Amino acid sequence: MENHKTFSLKTILTGAQMLFVAFGALVLVPLLTGLDPNVALFTAGIGTLLFHIVTKGQVPIFLASSFAFIAPIIASVQMWGVPATMGGLMVAGFCYFALSIIVKLKGVNALHKVLPPVVVGPVIMVIGLALAPVAVNMAMGKSGDGSAQLVPYDQALWVSGLSLLVTLIFAVWGKGVFKLVPILAGVITGYLVSLFLGIVEFAAVSDAKWFAIPAFTYPEFKWQAILFMVPVAIAPAIEHIGDMMAISQVTGKDYLKKPGLHRTLLGDGLATSAASIFGGPPNTTYSEVTGAVMLTRNFNPRVMLWTAVIAIVLAFVAKMGASLQTIPVPVMGGIMILLFGSIAVVGLNTLMKSGEDITAPRNLTIIALILVFGIGGMQIGGDEFSLQGVSLCAILGILLNAVLPQALRQTD
Repeated sequence: MENHKTFSLKTILTGAQMLFVAFGALVLVPLLTGLDPNVALFTAGIGTLLFHIVTKGQVPIFLASSFAFIAPIIASVQMWGVPATMGGLMVAGFCYFALSIIVKLKGVNALHKVLPPVVVGPVIMVIGLALAPVAVNMAMGKSGDGSAQLVPYDQALWVSGLSLLVTLIFAVWGKGVFKLVPILAGVITGYLVSLFLGIVEFAAVSDAKWFAIPAFTYPEFKWQAILFMVPVAIAPAIEHIGDMMAISQVTGKDYLKKPGLHRTLLGDGLATSAASIFGGPPNTTYSEVTGAVMLTRNFNPRVMLWTAVIAIVLAFVAKMGASLQTIPVPVMGGIMILLFGSIAVVGLNTLMKSGEDITAPRNLTIIALILVFGIGGMQIGGDEFSLQGVSLCAILGILLNAVLPQALRQTD
């Protein structure tokens, strides 16, 4: 009976539908970071299969490209290149293993002691806001660093503005399945406007084969890139706990107990490390898919196995990847404005929901230093050894939380 459900047409079609819901966000990350979207499809599928093996196929979850790593990947690629960035991401995935062990031995509360909201909240805000200028530059038709005008300014504003507007409309007023695909809707709209304006180049699509092995990139290990990337894992790890609680509420099952949060964290980390082996972006649990599960009321975890298999098959369609890479810069810029802002709001919400008095001397100190160091671009060290960005902020926050006396948590 179970095998029949696994291979039924309804299960396969539902799996394809889940990939459609996740598709826009899945390919957005590699397109923004300069990675290959076909590789991202492949590693999303592989990562999801590994997650289901570790969790014994009990959780209806699909894993794909993590937004939390966008800004750090862009920065790391500029400084050390793609292979070294992949090495850093692989080690970042191993951090989940450590967190899994902590949860298994000490429980979830042990994580909250080391990573309280007063640390995690502002670190997430930094992830969203540190590269806000990149989003604005791209929305204006420039390269991410603003050094080159890739698309005429007037045309770029139309494209990015309409991409952003449609994304907002779907996110705020969309109903049913339409509410689950705001990014995909925004990208399609921006692309159609770009076609009308004649700013889409199709040479790469014509040159590409129909089917080909994805352009895998294998990791190299540079301790600078590792040190830069590892602390970034904090944010998606905390987000993972929230995702597990959300899918538990949707299905009426407590996945934090069975198969256990330690298993889901391990599966997520294994998926991230596996993705980096092939040159794909880190994987994380997708809220869009959780929403789709809630909408369809299909709680069968085997659906996600088909989503993963279909993603792997599509990864070998070379013309699809080439087509995705023709999306003009302003389309991505318009989406990034909302995306980076949304990540910052998640961090702000983490602070607000904690109930902590953020103006208390202790909390104010931690939050203020993390935000200014991160958004201001503080760097400590030189060419041989340096800390900056999210890694510096995360380490600083953890140290301040450990050193500053708890008595300063409240105002007088």
